Amino acid sequence: MRFFQHRTFLLSVCLPITAAISACTPSTPSEPAAATTVAAAPAQTPAERGKVLVQVFGCNDCHTTKKDNAPDMSTMLSGHPSGIKITAPPKVAAGSPWIIQTTGTLTAWSGPWGITFAANLTPDPDTGLKSSAWSEDAFLKAMKTGKHIGTGRDILPPMPWQMYSKLSDDDLKAIWAFLQTIPAVKNEVPDPIPPAK
Repeated sequence: MRFFQHRTFLLSVCLPITAAISACTPSTPSEPAAATTVAAAPAQTPAERGKVLVQVFGCNDCHTTKKDNAPDMSTMLSGHPSGIKITAPPKVAAGSPWIIQTTGTLTAWSGPWGITFAANLTPDPDTGLKSSAWSEDAFLKAMKTGKHIGTGRDILPPMPWQMYSKLSDDDLKAIWAFLQTIPAVKNEVPDPIPPAK
């Protein structure tokens, strides 16, 4: 009988101590934990960021002429081709619901504002954004204010300058930086034509 009492005493004392020691001893996992580090993406240069923004905002849709219904990348972002002469808007029948029209190149647009032509955004020193009229500061002001070269005439539809005005200065500078890296194309784009009176 004493044997059983002695054994019950040992179990009542030793089991809690053993459980406490087990709880305090860290267990070793059967497999090592998987690595959770992810390689950081390389930082973009401003020009690389600008290239992405130009693609996302669809600048080629209007500023690059079309050939076989696709952007002609040999004249990328050079604006309305100087060889396509437009002097008056197309006639719209009385009562027609159509008020905005465009050429097949999508580089000239007509509407109640008159006729507008997509600008040459290449770094050509005579006809593009490298001309003496343009600078990074003038480009930022144009996009923020809707004024040509930042201080001139209104930037007319369909150019969505209001959307660009919401971009940060860093993003606009990135677009400018990218536009300075593309091939220069000599292409004199005409001035807008006011609406007929």
